[in-house]
Amino acid sequence: MEDLLFFEIAAVIITAGVIALIAHFLRQPLIIAYIITGLLVGPGLLGIAESHEVFDALSEIGIAFLLFLVGLHLNWRNIKDVGKIAVMAGLGQIIFTAAAGWGIAYWLGYDHITSAIIGMAFAFSSTIIIVKVLSDKEDLDRFYGRISVGILIVQDIVSMILLLGLAAMRSDTNGGITAIIGLSLVKMAVVLIVLWFLARFVLPHVFRYAAHSQELLFLVALSWCFVLASGLTFFGFGIEAGALLAGISLASSGFQREIETKIRPLRDFFLVIFFIVLGTQLTVEGLQESWLSSLILSLFVLIGNPLIIMIVLRLFGYHPRTGFLVGVSLAQVSEFSFILLASAIATGLIAPSVLPMATAVAIITIAISSYFLKYNEWMFDRFEFLFRFFEAVPNSEKKGIKNEMTAPSILLFGYHDLGASILHAIRKMQEDYLVVDFDPTAIDRLEIHSQPHLYGDVGNREFLDFIKASKAKLIICTIPDLAITRDVIEYLIIKRSRAAIVVTAKSAHDARKMYEMGATFVIVPSMLGGELFSQLLTTKKYKKSAWSTLVKKQKKMLAVK
Repeated sequence: MEDLLFFEIAAVIITAGVIALIAHFLRQPLIIAYIITGLLVGPGLLGIAESHEVFDALSEIGIAFLLFLVGLHLNWRNIKDVGKIAVMAGLGQIIFTAAAGWGIAYWLGYDHITSAIIGMAFAFSSTIIIVKVLSDKEDLDRFYGRISVGILIVQDIVSMILLLGLAAMRSDTNGGITAIIGLSLVKMAVVLIVLWFLARFVLPHVFRYAAHSQELLFLVALSWCFVLASGLTFFGFGIEAGALLAGISLASSGFQREIETKIRPLRDFFLVIFFIVLGTQLTVEGLQESWLSSLILSLFVLIGNPLIIMIVLRLFGYHPRTGFLVGVSLAQVSEFSFILLASAIATGLIAPSVLPMATAVAIITIAISSYFLKYNEWMFDRFEFLFRFFEAVPNSEKKGIKNEMTAPSILLFGYHDLGASILHAIRKMQEDYLVVDFDPTAIDRLEIHSQPHLYGDVGNREFLDFIKASKAKLIICTIPDLAITRDVIEYLIIKRSRAAIVVTAKSAHDARKMYEMGATFVIVPSMLGGELFSQLLTTKKYKKSAWSTLVKKQKKMLAVK
């Protein structure tokens, strides 16, 4: 029996490895490979994975490790880090997406409760996929990347609250809905108070002692995860809620990074099993029954969700380009979607037949959104005409700017970080200047400091016409975006501008391309910081010839011909 079980697990893992290699070669997300593996080895096709209890137990361990590590990142200080806009936009996105999802699911024939849970489940996006792709693209620190991560943190917190609520309801299926909700809230309050006490006064001493040995720290962290994950089930909570709370209780311990490093390999292995088990529930018969619902809900996640995010961010003053980039980044179903649905099934709120439909939606959205993430800026450039009604030239009367705007001598595009340090040098030049940004928080900061400013997208040629960019003597763009730099330089060349053009590159490779486009000077932050450039600016000013010696030296370093 043991040998048969071993060979069964071996066959499943080998199949997953082969399909994962093919998926990686085809540049597909590995999660898709795991789900396809489940479809192959499941009862619908090959029927290899017959030990359902064993695989279900392994997948539950994977869920526990995933939520434990998510909890480690849910330090309440993170709310302050993501900022007010990310919190408000994140909550707005969740509310509108859940409401729209509920309406579509109800229209497709699901009952009110099932529709509401489907809407909530599909309101969350995949943290694992988004963070990985943005990190690979080096876009995590870009403006839209920071907003995307901020919204993901808000989603994680909201999904945690929903999980706790569903978990508390598991053992309270009898009685009226008011009594169930009331008892669930009491349970949650008691557990959270006890956990806060332990995290504040007990756990720091235990883990400080365990940290003397890396092996001991690893084992104690695992023990704490399983203590809560299994212990809270006796109080009506699920394994998911216990593991999540175990992670949260250690989020501010100071040892969370070391714990995460040790546990991540275990999480990755057991999550493979989780997605394989998920795939086994996707049968050909199930797909035939729910293909229309899966297709419509997939289109909602892929198209409707980005549109909702664009509208929400636009209401907060963000440019359509930012809303589009954030929206297509979040256009897929999250791992939490399945955990929420599984928890709702365990509670008895919805039928298990919902899972095949959700699995199909996950396969479609994860596969397509991976291309959205890769080609997001190319897509916006191609479909920008669809969003032009969103990006009207600023209302000059409202901003206190005359319709016939006087062309400033110096234009600074982008205020965050590098731009803020350069602005001090610009002010010393005693020339009229204007700072342009499409981040409302940056505009608010400039307003407080009484600096000449304007909200707008410098990639929009109508906006560049409005601010008379071609008549400026010096243009400094601190936005390290190759596409935006190309648009600005091409515009200035077409307008036959004589302005000195200083731009910013993320890497030496981008810097070489910017020089080829026609940039006067390129700031590479890894080679030249904002303070040093500010010193150069006060001496070089806006004469192109003054920069020539420095440009020659930099081009040699960058190997530019």
